[in-house]
Amino acid sequence: MSISAHLASGNRRDAAGLSLQHVGWSVQGAVGVVTLNRPERKNPLTFDSYAELRDLFRLLAHADDVRAVMVQGSGGNFCSGGDVHEIIGPLTQMTMPDLLTFTRMTGDLVKAMRACPQPIVAAIDGVCAGAGAIIAMASDLRVGTSRSKVAFLFSRVGLAGCDMGACSVLPRLIGQGRASELLYTGRAMGGDEALAWGFYNRIVPPEELSANALGWAGEIAAGPSFGHAMTKRMLHQEWAMGVDEAIESEAQAQAICMMTQDFHRAYHAFAAKTQPAFEGD
Repeated sequence: MSISAHLASGNRRDAAGLSLQHVGWSVQGAVGVVTLNRPERKNPLTFDSYAELRDLFRLLAHADDVRAVMVQGSGGNFCSGGDVHEIIGPLTQMTMPDLLTFTRMTGDLVKAMRACPQPIVAAIDGVCAGAGAIIAMASDLRVGTSRSKVAFLFSRVGLAGCDMGACSVLPRLIGQGRASELLYTGRAMGGDEALAWGFYNRIVPPEELSANALGWAGEIAAGPSFGHAMTKRMLHQEWAMGVDEAIESEAQAQAICMMTQDFHRAYHAFAAKTQPAFEGD
């Protein structure tokens, strides 16, 4: 079934049989795996793949069978950004209203990633540039390799660094000064530097990247998915809150989580000295 058909149904669905045309998709256990799969061009994005990714992450809010997401590239690279010939060239011929429609659509991808309840783990190798760096940034966790290169290279093509939320999200990950350096210069950040700066959560050998990220996503998927979704929502919402407001919001959120069956399962498992089997309800 197509993404649009899933969205139109308005029901919670099994996403395992989802068919995408422009990006790879599979479900392994409770982990949805998104693969950017144009390896001959280092996995650039097109107008169609942008829209498809946006719609996919929107759909995941209604997918019962997916409890975590992994995003990866194929062929030893993550993503080289917008395709020069299929996106950059056409953009130079567009009117202002059309350009604004495009930039809002790309921003909607980040909004969809942040709004989908499943934690997203990005597996980053090789080139991770432009919009690819944004997708990595918008993920919840990032596993990289030492040989990877992350570049927010918008200034190198005559644009501002304020693209798809970079000026908001990136400083929160690595700090204002470091984010300013990357966004002004467009230089590449190596894997070891990305780890030291806090952009990566961990780095692993390239041959272990996919398995490591998938395993980590699987560990998260085995946890309390309702609780994880609440954590993700509060991490996002509290950016705009004062401390007192955040504490009150977390009190309400945690009280809601205490009504779940997973909370009761954890207590009974602890009392029985066994491991809880979380089911997300």
